[in-house]
Amino acid sequence: MHQCAQHPAPASYGRAFAIGILLNVVFVVVEAGFGFATNSLALLADAGHNLSDVLGLLMAWGGYALAKVAPSPKRTYGWRGSTILAALFNALLLMVAIGGITWEAIGRFSDPAEVTAPVIIGVALIGVVINTATALLFVKGRKGDLNIRGAYLHMAADALLSLGVVVAGIVIAMTSWQWVDPLTSLLIAAVILFGTWGLFKESINLAVAGVPDKIDPADVQDFLTSIPGVTAVHDLHIWAMSTTEIALTAHLVKPDADDEDSLLKETASELHHLFDISHTTIQIERCVDATNCGQAADGTL
Repeated sequence: MHQCAQHPAPASYGRAFAIGILLNVVFVVVEAGFGFATNSLALLADAGHNLSDVLGLLMAWGGYALAKVAPSPKRTYGWRGSTILAALFNALLLMVAIGGITWEAIGRFSDPAEVTAPVIIGVALIGVVINTATALLFVKGRKGDLNIRGAYLHMAADALLSLGVVVAGIVIAMTSWQWVDPLTSLLIAAVILFGTWGLFKESINLAVAGVPDKIDPADVQDFLTSIPGVTAVHDLHIWAMSTTEIALTAHLVKPDADDEDSLLKETASELHHLFDISHTTIQIERCVDATNCGQAADGTL
């Protein structure tokens, strides 16, 4: 058997999380205060979403920190899976925020409240700056880490949503159409849903040990089968240990196995190069009868 070296998560995001949380806490207090003072549902909806982002950032930071805890005899993978739970929590939190914003906006259509457009515009512009700055803290890690992607998605969406509030304030100032405020809230909810759905599906998939979206298990199967001397592959499992690390176990049937150490080393290296699979455990078998490997007939690949 062979397991390749681990690939630790970047060490620079702790400071990014701290700065992002501090900026957004200050902005939530300011935005909510002006929202209540001006009866603006758009500002309150945006503040509520920003508050959920603060909680989301805290969860993401917690998962990021726990992922660095060393493995133990009871937790052989350490706390790496906490990053997956943090991503799932972020997605669920956004879904709750969508429901609350939508409910309030529908009620405001039948009972609109007069809002102060200049205040809405000024506060929302501050939000554009703060949310954009926070999103930039996570822009480099968004592609390789679902947990960091959740944090980035929150902040990038907020920047766009705050910009939407600015537009709503300008329209209200020019037309006195108060219904633009709840309409903007519904648009905010729609944009959040659109941006969150992929995160929601992928985090659930990883939470139940599904194959990460970026990997096609058939391609992995084909690669393993193509190894010289390998006649069959079974009991193939691919799953995420965390939002940055992918693991694989498989049984390779190789009747004429002679240099297993070299084979295992080269296979693990290629799996990492081709599929970004960083933890590989492979079992070599010379035949596949019932006494040799019971997993060969259980329906797995």
